[in-house]
Parts: sequence; C-alpha cells; structure tokens
Amino acid sequence: MDAIARWWDGVELWVTGLPFVPQSVVVLLVLVPSAFLLARVFDRVLAVVLHLLGRDARAARDAEPTGAATTTTKDGQ
Repeated sequence: MDAIARWWDGVELWVTGLPFVPQSVVVLLVLVPSAFLLARVFDRVLAVVLHLLGRDARAARDAEPTGAATTTTKDGQ
C-alpha cells in the first residue's frame, strides 16, 4: 500500500508542477472519461435495481393492460 501512496504522491506532484494549461488538459483527459464511465456504471446499476423492484419504465409498460392504449383522432379528440 505504501508503494501505491508514493506513486500517487509522485503523480500529484507532477501534475501540480505543470503550468496551468497543460495541467488543465491532463486533468480533463482523465476527469471526463472517468466521470463518463462512473455515470454509465451508476446508470446500469440503478437500471438493474429498479428493474428488480419493478419500478422501471419497462416494468410499468409491461404491467399495462393491452386494451389500455388510447387513440386520438385526426382533430385531437
């Protein structure tokens, strides 16, 4: 664990030692994909949990009776 902490400290020192623009680029190149990946994982986990609880949109659509579909005429009534 100590080796990982030393490596991370080295990375932090390297990033903070960069000028502002390269530092921003490095942070964005790491932060944007990480945030996207984390959001996808949360989305998938939440979708599975909601599906198991029967609270997702698909479960609500499946629970709808087949004759419950509403139809509208050309004039909107």
